Amino acid sequence: MKYVKILSFIFMTATIQSCFSADEDPVSVPPMTGSEVEAKVGGPTEPNQVWIDLSDFEKPTINKRTDWDLGFYAGEDYRVIINSSIAMAVAKIPNATNINEVKEADVASLQSMVQVGTFNIANLQYIDSPKGNFLSQTSGIEAIKENDSENPIYLVNLGREMSDPNMNVAPGSTSLGVEARGWKKIQILRATNGYKIRYADLNATTYQEYTILKDSEYNFNFFNLKTGLPVMIQPKKKNWDLAFTAFTSEVFMGPGNSAGSYFFADFIITNTTSGVGAYQVDAGANLDQAYASFKLNNVDESKFVFDDQRAIGDKWRTTTGTATTPGAFVYPDRFFILKDAEGFYFKLRFNKMKDAQGNRGHASFEFEPL
Repeated sequence: MKYVKILSFIFMTATIQSCFSADEDPVSVPPMTGSEVEAKVGGPTEPNQVWIDLSDFEKPTINKRTDWDLGFYAGEDYRVIINSSIAMAVAKIPNATNINEVKEADVASLQSMVQVGTFNIANLQYIDSPKGNFLSQTSGIEAIKENDSENPIYLVNLGREMSDPNMNVAPGSTSLGVEARGWKKIQILRATNGYKIRYADLNATTYQEYTILKDSEYNFNFFNLKTGLPVMIQPKKKNWDLAFTAFTSEVFMGPGNSAGSYFFADFIITNTTSGVGAYQVDAGANLDQAYASFKLNNVDESKFVFDDQRAIGDKWRTTTGTATTPGAFVYPDRFFILKDAEGFYFKLRFNKMKDAQGNRGHASFEFEPL
């Protein structure tokens, strides 16, 4: 069994029994007094996705947001996701049956619609379910059919290039990139224990093809459309709990008033595909006391959110502040409870989202096993 390490390296001689699955024999582990994690997102341009396993937090997996475009589900179903960390979008091309015959002129009217952040509720159909419910979603790329001819040809908006990490960004702001990465046309078919992807530039008259095999040790196998190569992104399916990332979600202009898809900075997703759940604890004005006193017997199983990867999402911070305290800061009145894929419980509180100079993209949190 893995156990959480202590940053301070202060080890007492006593041992405790903590963080065991119900079917595990108890083992002795060093006393755990809590640990602080710096999420190396990379500053205000936030170039990195950071995948963190609370049971092995000193070894996060980090990739550039532009390292991948498509994720191919490695489970029994045949589903494909797009990269929400670079504001990708996708749409079926009407009446298209031959990928080689599709030209840019055929999709010109679609290109203005297949976008993120247009403040139009209709654009939600062009992104993956922000909840992460890819197996049942009716947006994005539909389930891959056994019959090749039933699989549509898609127009793919490759999203945004990342901003120069050395650019000057005003304190308290972010720059996630504005330059477009371009377009592709794709068709995805089933293959033996995997997928066959056909892809090309919009005006190309021949397509390239690649076969992606399912690796069941991972939730998804990833592919880069620009390099034409597979790439390793997420850790193995149960080896991450939460990730810091830019993220395409739904934005609201008021209660119940959706404005469609929007590109968020400083976002956190949880590994719902592997059964990770989380919920928020409202602590009011006494955060230190409430966090310190929260024990395993205080966990409310009914509050865990297992069907929405945004259980933490943007709820840990504000980017507009309040009337009395403007600007971006971590909410001082809440913490979170997380249950990982192996059934272990943790409490988390977020300490900062900026460095000493006020630059965003420098998040940290502390956690303790329960």
